[in-house]
Amino acid sequence: MNEQKTQRIAEVISVGNCKIGGDYPIAIQSMTNTDTCDAAATVAQIRTLEAAGCDIVRVSVPSLDAAETIVPIRKAGIRVPIVADIHFDYRIALRCAELGFDKIRINPGNIGDDDHVRTVVAACRERNIPIRIGVNSGSLEKHILAKHGSPTPEALCESALYHIALLERFDFTDIAVSIKASTVPDMIRANRLLADACSYPLHLGVTEAGGGNRGLIKSAIGIGSLLCDGIGDTVRVSLTDDPIKEVDAARQILRAVGARGQRGMDIVSCPTCARTKIDLIPLVRRFEEVVKAEGLDNLPLRVALMGCVVNGPGEAREADVGIAGGAHEAVLIRRGEIIEKIREDEIIARLIAEIRLIADERNLT
Repeated sequence: MNEQKTQRIAEVISVGNCKIGGDYPIAIQSMTNTDTCDAAATVAQIRTLEAAGCDIVRVSVPSLDAAETIVPIRKAGIRVPIVADIHFDYRIALRCAELGFDKIRINPGNIGDDDHVRTVVAACRERNIPIRIGVNSGSLEKHILAKHGSPTPEALCESALYHIALLERFDFTDIAVSIKASTVPDMIRANRLLADACSYPLHLGVTEAGGGNRGLIKSAIGIGSLLCDGIGDTVRVSLTDDPIKEVDAARQILRAVGARGQRGMDIVSCPTCARTKIDLIPLVRRFEEVVKAEGLDNLPLRVALMGCVVNGPGEAREADVGIAGGAHEAVLIRRGEIIEKIREDEIIARLIAEIRLIADERNLT
């Protein structure tokens, strides 16, 4: 018998208007790839990410000038929380806190001595700004790397706990933590170790996952495995691509594992075989396009599009609505009951009509 995994309940932090941890929905994050000092381009990309359903947006802040971009971001009326990504220079972290970023992402160990850490902590505490500790396999501390010999999962976890201790030394616990690695098994193992070692909310991601299917698959395995373990409170899919694709990929991963707080349509379809007598592959593709275009993809419904009578009726019986194909026709099935037989060219329209009817009956819209 498979062991049932229990949800890890993390402490709750507030990132602007978004709660992370506890029983709150898992937040989707992405990061701009514009020049942060180009305020117009950065604002435009954040708007696009916000409209796509991104819950938190991170921007790189490599200079004091870049920090000032938060002013036009706020003036633009953007509501999604903005995170400042900072490395090495504690003065930039202070300025970002003063200007009102919603979260600061740093590694406390690389911004200088204790006085620098204490100053940043005080500025964040005064304004209720949380700090995300970000540990990557490519930037481990020299003493930890020397101890372990390479960025092993144990080394990554030790680095995260080291940075946590630096903040806790100054009684700062408004913390989120991420451990990212480009090697998927190491990322999974390191986060499992960290989940057992602390109660802070965890930010999941496979760093430098790559582009296209490679990046999607690596991210789905790494993030999805941990979510299935009950680990993880916010996610970012890191792709060498348009950040919008990161948001879409994250949403698909969360829906696939049934992550808490996620709404969305679960579309079940078969891979087709010689028994399939309807043109199912383009039919499914077109159905997905129509569902998205008509704003129905966020409905918490299960829809089955099956090619034949072998598994079709059974799968459709478990769905809210579905079809099982025949010879250029299909039967329409609603919660296990065959409603009618329909022509192949009627399938999408009839499914959409049934979806709207079910949504109205359940007050889902």
